[in-house]
Amino acid sequence: MDAELDARVSTLIRQRFSAAARLRQLTPLAGDASTRRYARATLDGTGTPPTAVVMILADRGIAMSSDELAVFAEQPRELPYVNVHRFLAALGVAIPELYVDASDRGLLLLEDIGDVALWDAVQQRPDEEVVRLFAQAIDQLLIIQLAGTRQPDPTCLAFQQAFDERLFLWEFEHFIEHGLVKRMAAPVPDSELALLREHFTAMARFLDSQPRVLNHRDFHSWNLFVHQGRVRVLDFQDALLAAAPYDLATLLGDRDTPTVIRPALERQLLDYYRREWAAHGGPAWREAELWDVYAACALQKAFKVVGRFYYLANEKGKRGYLRYLPSTLRQIARLLDHRPDWADARRVLGQYFPELRA
Repeated sequence: MDAELDARVSTLIRQRFSAAARLRQLTPLAGDASTRRYARATLDGTGTPPTAVVMILADRGIAMSSDELAVFAEQPRELPYVNVHRFLAALGVAIPELYVDASDRGLLLLEDIGDVALWDAVQQRPDEEVVRLFAQAIDQLLIIQLAGTRQPDPTCLAFQQAFDERLFLWEFEHFIEHGLVKRMAAPVPDSELALLREHFTAMARFLDSQPRVLNHRDFHSWNLFVHQGRVRVLDFQDALLAAAPYDLATLLGDRDTPTVIRPALERQLLDYYRREWAAHGGPAWREAELWDVYAACALQKAFKVVGRFYYLANEKGKRGYLRYLPSTLRQIARLLDHRPDWADARRVLGQYFPELRA
């Protein structure tokens, strides 16, 4: 890291802890698909934690992390991360403490919750341990979805945007553009694109018709960390209103997760979600009804992921995301096995993705 950044972070550390607090070292941390960067600050001084995490913003403007969410009548005056953090912290969601908000200076100083993502924590673990940790994640999700929805805050950006038909269709078009059209050497016939859009529109309208609750939007096991025996929640800045099973479908089915959450464990965790949802006062789900909405959310999310990862690889040069495509395409194939009404769309898709051939 550079001396100028060290000096800025040192100022924040003294601001938050004491005049005697010292920065010993800044170590870069692995990034993600966003424009944010992170570093671990090693600290010295009475009353300071041993470490903290610095979020380094790409600029000092209040830009949305996802362009498709920029639908506000007025530009937000506060960084979405800070805005949503305040709401979730008041609910008691297990998010990192925000030590200093210096977003006007391009920095946030956060509690360090370690390096163990939920995905890493469950590797090579027995099924009972996998279920226990994913159930903890569901417990956090239910706080967000049920307690959060019961206490709407009009100043929280999450309540000013929704996963509606427009946004679902935007993501389907992202798949068509980057997963199909730009990837093919020859043009994709208009008749085939029209058929896919017909199915995508029907699914978008089905999901749009569902009751909406507060959702994290990116609730996968790489955004959940296991720290001191409990699951902690990260990257919540894109929270919005959506069908309840959307986050659950992300948790149990994103990227490589189906290699660990096999169908038997998926059913067990769906049942846990359904029981705990009702136990916490949510309107009861019938098992078949929950599956229908959950599977539709999972299928829509998988198509979005294919388009997004081709976009990141081919437009942004982040080729590492291509490694997740085989597992995502297997997820699409598995879900289409339950959708005979998509047989014609599957025949079209199978021409371009051999993994999707029936």
